[in-house]
Amino acid sequence: MTDAAEYDVIIIGGGPAGSTVARYAAEGGANVLVIDGRDPIGTPLQCGELVPSNDEMRRLCPDVPDMDDLFQTPKEAISRYSTKMHVVPPSGKPLVYDFEGLVLNRVAHDEALVELAKKAGAQYLVDHHVKSVEGNTVFLRNGAQKSAKIIVGAGGHNDPIRRDYWDEKSLKIPVKFVLMDGDFGDAVELHFGSMAPGGYAWMFPKSSGANIGLGIQRSFSKGKTMNQYADEFIEQYDGPITFRGAGSLPMSGTIKTFVKGHYMLVGDAAGMVLPSNGAGITIAMVGGRIAGQVIAEHLKDGTPLTDYEFRWKKQMGRVMRNSKRSFRFGSLLFRLPDWMLNLLFNPLTKGIIWRAVTCRRMLWVF
Repeated sequence: MTDAAEYDVIIIGGGPAGSTVARYAAEGGANVLVIDGRDPIGTPLQCGELVPSNDEMRRLCPDVPDMDDLFQTPKEAISRYSTKMHVVPPSGKPLVYDFEGLVLNRVAHDEALVELAKKAGAQYLVDHHVKSVEGNTVFLRNGAQKSAKIIVGAGGHNDPIRRDYWDEKSLKIPVKFVLMDGDFGDAVELHFGSMAPGGYAWMFPKSSGANIGLGIQRSFSKGKTMNQYADEFIEQYDGPITFRGAGSLPMSGTIKTFVKGHYMLVGDAAGMVLPSNGAGITIAMVGGRIAGQVIAEHLKDGTPLTDYEFRWKKQMGRVMRNSKRSFRFGSLLFRLPDWMLNLLFNPLTKGIIWRAVTCRRMLWVF
C-alpha cells in the first residue's frame, strides 16, 4: 500500500454494485473515485429490469437490515408496479402468486444511484476504460493512471481485477431480450421448459410495452442457437420491437472469497446473482453497501477488509445457499420433457415451486 495514493478507494464500474459501494464508502468519509467506460452509466440496457419491492425484499432476505435506506428507488425510475407473478410451464397454464415487484427504467435507476453516490461525495470518471490493475495503480486504456489504497472490482463478470487476480470459474448464462411496445397486462411472467433449456424466459410489463427475453444453459441447447430460442419465444408476443439487448449472468452463486489484499470484488464480479431466479440488482446493492461500510471502517480504525465476507454471509448466506440448491435441482428438473413438467407444475406443487423461486428451502430433504 502506498501513502501517496490519490484516492482512498477506486471502484471499477458504476452500476448498482459499484455506485452503492461508492455511496457508503463516501458517507463514511472515504475519498472515492468511480471509473466507468459508459456515458451515461446504465447504458446500454443489459437486463430484464425487475426488482422486488422493499417489502418483498424484507420477506426474501430477512437478515438484511435497513432496506429503506439501501433501496431509494425514485418514482421516475419505476416503469410499473406489479402485484402478481405468473410461473408458467410449457402448457401455458400459469401458477399465480402474489409478488410485489418494480419493473424499472433501468437507465434512470442507475443514474439515480450515481447521484446518491455523488451527493455523498464520490467522484466519477465516465467514458474511460480500465486496461489493467497492478499494485495500487489502475491503468486506463488512454494511458492515464490513477492510484488508490483500496481497489474494488465492480465491472461485471469481465471485471479486470476478477480476470487477473481470481482464477475461480463461474457458470455464465447468456441472455437475450427486447423492449416491445404494446399492452401486456400487469403480471410479471417467468416461463420454464424447453423454450429456455436450463434457464427461464420472462415477460415483464412496463408502463408502455414490456421487457421480454430469456437465458439458457448452452449445454442444454440440443443444437439450437441462442438466437433461435430467443426469436421463437419473443415471437409469441405481438408488438413492435424498439430495442434489442444481450448480456450474460453468472449463475454459480458467489465465489469463495471477495477480498485479496487490498482488492475487493462486488456484484456480478463476485457472483452476486441468485441462481434460482437471476436476481442481481438488489443483491449487488446489498453486497455494495457491506463493502462500502467495511472500507470506511477499515480506513478509520483498521477493520479488516475481510469483514466484508463475514457480514455478507451473515446477511445473505442462507438465501444464497438455498438459491444454489434450487438451481441445481432445477437444472435436473428442466432436463425432463415438457409433458412431464406440465404434470409437475400443479396446485399440489405450487408451494414448493414458489419456495424454490424465492430462495427458501423447498423441502427438508433439499
